[in-house]
Amino acid sequence: MTFEKERALAEALAREAGALALDFQQRGITAEQKEDESPVTAADRACEKLIAERILAAFPNDGLLGEEGSSRDGSTGRKWIIDPIDGTRDFVRGIPLWAVLIGLEYEGEVVAGAAFCPGQNLMLSAAKGQGATANGVPAHVSSITSPEQAVLSFNGFNKEGVEPFANALLPWVGKFWAVRGLGGSVDAMLVAQGKADVWIEPSAKPWDFAALKIVIEEAGGRFCSLSGENTIYGGSAYACTPALEPYIRELTRR
Repeated sequence: MTFEKERALAEALAREAGALALDFQQRGITAEQKEDESPVTAADRACEKLIAERILAAFPNDGLLGEEGSSRDGSTGRKWIIDPIDGTRDFVRGIPLWAVLIGLEYEGEVVAGAAFCPGQNLMLSAAKGQGATANGVPAHVSSITSPEQAVLSFNGFNKEGVEPFANALLPWVGKFWAVRGLGGSVDAMLVAQGKADVWIEPSAKPWDFAALKIVIEEAGGRFCSLSGENTIYGGSAYACTPALEPYIRELTRR
């Protein structure tokens, strides 16, 4: 079974939602605070509504799970997982490092997805068994084998989820060639393109991970929760080039 039709739909909707979000941004936006203290805007809600409506028009029996409240049980074993604007803080402040994330899960496995960063005009997408692309060009993780040569992207040293290994973190980070933190999805997109080598996200939700997981895996990378499970439901994640996975485990097993 291939999922190229679904991949193409995810790409098209990510671009359409990205254009809508940019329109909101140009007209001026104000953020509200959700119960978990994360920000949300009218653009987040409008983009999720657009994506959900288009998906159900194409696949009316599929399920939905979206950050801004889309929730629907389907009858096909398939569920579309949506983050309409990943990086709302950046979006509100005009930092061009946010993305539209759309993933498709089938019988518990992410099988297709797209991640689009409008500020960079960068589209990454993948389908199970078909590889990953960046703006239509095949994407691959790097062949870096040692931290001393590697770029680490770490999304939030002050986030929930860091505590179990906080005391060991600074010496561990210090072995990397360079350390970055661009906000989450863009960091993961860099790993999939071989431009960074490790991404760590200490605390996030399934909609933050679904599209990125399939893109990274189809680009030849590893994706797991910090507890070592190959899942988007673990509340955390790392992604990396395969040779660096043992070094990540040195930290997370603490």
